[in-house]
Amino acid sequence: MKSSKERPRILLDTSFILPTLGINVHGATPEAIKVLTETEIGIYYSRFSILESLWVASRISVAIFNPESFHLGLRSIIEGGRYTRVEEDSDIFKEAFRLHRLGHKDMIDNVLYASAVELGLLLLTLDDELRRFLSEKKLKYVLLSPDQLPDLKNLFGINQVD
Repeated sequence: MKSSKERPRILLDTSFILPTLGINVHGATPEAIKVLTETEIGIYYSRFSILESLWVASRISVAIFNPESFHLGLRSIIEGGRYTRVEEDSDIFKEAFRLHRLGHKDMIDNVLYASAVELGLLLLTLDDELRRFLSEKKLKYVLLSPDQLPDLKNLFGINQVD
C-alpha cells in the first residue's frame, strides 16, 4: 500500500552516479543502488555530477576502463527516463559561491547541496567533510547516507517499481 505522504526526492552525489557508469565506489553499496532503482523514490542528478564523472573516468587506467559500460550508463541516466535532471538557476550558483566563501572548497558539492536545498531534495552522499561543514556552520541539513535508505523506504511506505 502506498503512503499518502509525498515521496522522497533524492539528488545523487557523483558517488552514486558512478556505479551506473560501471565505476565501483566504496560505500556506494549495491544495496543502496538497488533501493534507489527498484522503488518509487524520485531520483535526480545534476549535469555537474556527469562532468565530475567524466573527470573520474579520465583518470582510470585504459586497461580497466570499459567505455561501452560508461556510455550505456550515461544513456541510462540521461535518456532512460528514470532519472530527472535538476535545473540549476542563478540562486543555486549564488548559494554555491557563498558556501565556498564560508570555507567549503569543493564547488561541485556546493552546487549539489545548494540544488538540494533550493529544490527541496535530499542529497544522497558519502561526503563526511560536507556533513561536518554543514554542522559546523549550522546550515540546513538535507543530507542522506546510504544506510538511511531502508529506513526512508519504510517511513514513506515506498513500494517496488513494477
